[in-house]
Amino acid sequence: MMKIKTPKKGRVRRELEKRAPKLVETGKKTLILQGTKTSGTLNAVLSEIYHLKKGGAVRFTRKNDNIRPFESGGETSLEFFSLKTDCSIFVYGSHSKKRPDNLVIGRMYNHHIYDLVEVGVENFKSIESFTYDKKLAPQVGSKPFIAFVGEGFENVDELKHLKEVLLDLLRGEVVENINLSGLDRAYVCTAISSNRVYLTHCALRLKKSGTVVPRMELVEVGPSMDLVVRRHRLPNEGLRKEVMKTAKDQPKKKVKNVSSDAIQGTIGKIYIPDQKIGDMALPNKAKGVKRERREAKKKDANEHASKKQKEGSAE
Repeated sequence: MMKIKTPKKGRVRRELEKRAPKLVETGKKTLILQGTKTSGTLNAVLSEIYHLKKGGAVRFTRKNDNIRPFESGGETSLEFFSLKTDCSIFVYGSHSKKRPDNLVIGRMYNHHIYDLVEVGVENFKSIESFTYDKKLAPQVGSKPFIAFVGEGFENVDELKHLKEVLLDLLRGEVVENINLSGLDRAYVCTAISSNRVYLTHCALRLKKSGTVVPRMELVEVGPSMDLVVRRHRLPNEGLRKEVMKTAKDQPKKKVKNVSSDAIQGTIGKIYIPDQKIGDMALPNKAKGVKRERREAKKKDANEHASKKQKEGSAE
């Protein structure tokens, strides 16, 4: 029987709460690692991905001989690394005669493998092989455009799955608003066939268009590569429903004394306690009290004067 240890210190408890699954996710960190055997092309691909994800990625350069994501029991080390680095998406590179220049991209849920996509890298071109104006080089950590071109991303299941994984890998942190002048890069994914996707990285050049919205031009800055889908594994329906849970699915906390009506809208009840004005003690300096005293004095003086007049007439 496993013993579950609970944190005793508040700092440790807060750190574990940050790593726990959230309904509204923050930016996903990427874990980049390699198998026992890799090629020069594959090492360059992993380095380029780490460069593009700089600031939001962790790179392991040691060889890992016990990682086999698609096999039962081969994901133990991968899940351990995910827990230690707090990464929710990983890129694993390996090279063999059967599967040359092989990349496995997967997503994690609660530090367990959620889904997997295996692709082969072909026709790779690094950033150094492109010539362009260095002033157009995208800034590190900038928010990218991501374009998916082709009907295959809507019709073919393998490409649908690859689109979801690439979107999580490349988009960075989710934001509500963004400044247009800060957009300086774009990833273009083109479906060439039912199992082949051309991925390229471009810089955005803003030019005058005569209107408020500028005209954009794409300048290819690299890297670029062909991704050939080999295998993929989808999550089961139970796990998918748990992962896709949103804040709207949570029961709303009942608000006291507030009800909603289809015609009148939101109706609220306000309870006011009984005001015992007669028992309230008024201060001596109150204007009302002074006026009452003056009126009482005048009344007493008038009564006293009337009594004297009566006494004088009686005599």
